[in-house]
This record gives sequence, structure tokens and C-alpha cells, in this order.
Amino acid sequence: MTAAVTTDRFDLSAPWMLNPSVALRPEPFGALLYHFGTRKLSFLKNLVVVDLVRSLADHPSAESALAAAPIADADRPLYLQALTSLAASATIVPADRPRESV
Repeated sequence: MTAAVTTDRFDLSAPWMLNPSVALRPEPFGALLYHFGTRKLSFLKNLVVVDLVRSLADHPSAESALAAAPIADADRPLYLQALTSLAASATIVPADRPRESV
């Protein structure tokens, strides 16, 4: 069993979703992300991360989204870091209060 992880801007036990101000465009390498609020263009270069981000809103927590993804236990820290970075850039936001946070 994994303990809940909380960082300054990312709570693994909370529900998350793709920011409504962010467009995700699938690409063969992963996806392009465009944040209309900040005008920032980002790249996801991992298809598992793309699927994870897309599935966040379907799960009661980021932890359950991670558990449902095909991620080996040894690789979990990498995906947790990816989610933390996406939260810090407001690409993903808490699902209970979607907002623009820059």
C-alpha cells in the first residue's frame, strides 16, 4: 500500500483533471499541450503519461489513476514527478475546483 503523497501543488489523494484551458492534441510521439491562458506549448513524450492525464477525470484520485495505469512500481516516481510538474504548470488542476492558476 502506498502512502498519500502531497507536494506544494500536487496531492496524490485528490481528484485531478486536465485544465479546461489546456488543449491536448495526440501525436505519434505523445501529445502537444497548449495552455490558452499562458500561451505555453508543452510536449508529452510518453504515451502512458498522455493516457494517464486523459484518465485523471475518470478517477476519484490521482493515486487511483496511477494504480489503473500500466506502470511498474519501480517507475511510479517518474510518473508522480510528471504529474507534479503538470500541476505546477497548471496543465492539470484539482477536479473539485477547475480554475486558471498561473
